[in-house]
Amino acid sequence: MRIQDVHQRLADLGAKPRHIGRMTRAWLKGQPLEIGRRQQQAEHFLPLSVREGLPQVSEEIAGLARLRSEHPAADGSARLLVELADGQMVESVLLPRDGLCVSSQVGCAVGCVFCMTGKSGLLRQLGSAEIVAQVALARRFRPVKKVVFMGMGEPAHNLDNVLEAIDLLGTDGGIGHKNLVFSTVGDPRVFERLPQQQVKPALALSLHTTDAELRQALLPRAPRIDPDELVELGEAYARAVGFPIQYQWTLLKGINDTQDEMDGILRLLKGRYAVMNLIPYNSLELDEFQRPAGERIVQMVRYLHSRGVLTKVRNSAGQDIDGGCGQLRARATEVIARRSRHEPL
Repeated sequence: MRIQDVHQRLADLGAKPRHIGRMTRAWLKGQPLEIGRRQQQAEHFLPLSVREGLPQVSEEIAGLARLRSEHPAADGSARLLVELADGQMVESVLLPRDGLCVSSQVGCAVGCVFCMTGKSGLLRQLGSAEIVAQVALARRFRPVKKVVFMGMGEPAHNLDNVLEAIDLLGTDGGIGHKNLVFSTVGDPRVFERLPQQQVKPALALSLHTTDAELRQALLPRAPRIDPDELVELGEAYARAVGFPIQYQWTLLKGINDTQDEMDGILRLLKGRYAVMNLIPYNSLELDEFQRPAGERIVQMVRYLHSRGVLTKVRNSAGQDIDGGCGQLRARATEVIARRSRHEPL
């Protein structure tokens, strides 16, 4: 379901644009659609036909994103396993300091070799209403003042729905444009479409390496954009909107934590309007990949930061509960599969 489908369902009940706007804002706040104001209750504002048909529509909208399970972590974050109307599941993450990470697809087609989500492939797109429904759901638990599109899926592969969601969140959703963060592996369409939007989000680019061949191996189905070109495109967008680019770098021990890579980052990013986010891999004991030792991560931050590249460590929320992106969904789908085969859990 897309946002215009929600609006049409309300219009079919007899709602006028002013009614639809008020109910949309209530939905995005995590409140009942029929909630009134102190000065004007719903029965004095909404037409009778709308009030009579609203319970069914409210149930339909609530079914866009239902909480399947919640997994709090020690860092103040909480991973939410969210069930969609068709039974598919995605993950949202309540982040510290009033942030929320949302998913844009069920699965992902990029196939990053270090990503659990990519291992399932792409199952389907999320409609724009399903994307903002994750925000409405999260706001039932705590305030959400920042939304990052860094959950399951590649937002550039679902561009129309993601941009619709961003426009609504940046207007009726009350979220500042720089607090809407569009994350992508780098797709030419992103750099064409985002500057044309009413709401221009901040941009996060998944770089992961400065070596073009290694990047192709790590991100096998990402667009073939050389890291140098990707940084140039990012810099142009950052200067146009006035928000620095966030470069994402998942740290993989012995692969992209080398001195050559650190010097490559300096070559690409020194003097740029950018922030480098080092994200230690959320490794499990038997994983093919592992995160570098804490001492090595500290060395890398100091080396880059002292030489002019603003560098931060962004630990993936939920590492202490083995809840890296895609892991909760993978475990839940495995349980469902075992039950269908009548195997012991």
